[in-house]
Amino acid sequence: MPIETLIGLIITLAVILVILSVFLSFFPIGLWITAMFSGVRIGIFTLVGMRFRRVRPSSIVNPLIKATKAGLEMNSDKLEAHFLAGGDVNRVVDALIAAQRAEINLVFERAAAIDLAGRDVLQAVQVSVNPKVIETPKIAAVAKNGIEVMVKARVTVRANIERLVGGAGEETIIARVGEGIVTTVGSSDAHKDVLENPDLISRTVLTKGLDAGTAFEILSIDIADIDIGRNIGAQLQTDQADADKRIAQAKAEERRAMAVAKEQEMKAAVEEMRAKVVEAEAEVPKALSQALKDGNLGVMDYYNMKNVMSDTEMRNAISKVNQSPHDDQTDK
Repeated sequence: MPIETLIGLIITLAVILVILSVFLSFFPIGLWITAMFSGVRIGIFTLVGMRFRRVRPSSIVNPLIKATKAGLEMNSDKLEAHFLAGGDVNRVVDALIAAQRAEINLVFERAAAIDLAGRDVLQAVQVSVNPKVIETPKIAAVAKNGIEVMVKARVTVRANIERLVGGAGEETIIARVGEGIVTTVGSSDAHKDVLENPDLISRTVLTKGLDAGTAFEILSIDIADIDIGRNIGAQLQTDQADADKRIAQAKAEERRAMAVAKEQEMKAAVEEMRAKVVEAEAEVPKALSQALKDGNLGVMDYYNMKNVMSDTEMRNAISKVNQSPHDDQTDK
């Protein structure tokens, strides 16, 4: 065979393969044949249209085959619309099949809405059939006698399909159960009442209707564990006593500071008076000198006054010498 003929044959085969691959990419013949033999009536041009709408045909056809085999009435338009809205078509179909087997009334529109709301619709159906247990963390509450009680509860819930869209989740259930525990323990006169009757918590919590507005239905609340914590009442009294002590110390320190300030003020006043006395005494010689100059005081009068002052100083000295030790101690 000439080489030119061989090259032409290879090129022809390559072109045929390219055309065939392009054709099969737009015309999923294999998937169409599978759907036909599975009892799903879907046109080949419908699958081609999915290609142009950027929808993977297998994401629609495979769930449609699954739903048809399960006996569900489904069409490709609903599944394609849900896929284009960003939903999980395969999970919605699985949830519908599980709901049918469990005899739960769930239509496609509600299942699609639950899926688009961000909830796992298949898990919701499973929880509706097989209730789920939610375990709360240890919740601390204080009885009227001041003793802290720590309670852990297990809440058995069942998913409520009708309230899955817009209903609160597990966090709300845990928060409401914790609120009920705190209310029940706080209204008890003593922590012993809670220890003797732990079912009191369950009854009180269940009567509050904690599942209102949530995506679940509470079946039961079981107390898993109860522990005794701190004596909050005694601790509060101790803290109050310490606070009162610090207040009293602060007031005493304030009074002491005021007394010291008053003493300093009196000392300053005494020093001021002494300064005035010294100043006044300094004026006496001047006055005497002026009196001598003016003739109001004679020399003999001056000497007589000095003698009187000397006599007075001598008497004071003698009285201090003759003073007894007991009198001296008394004066001190």
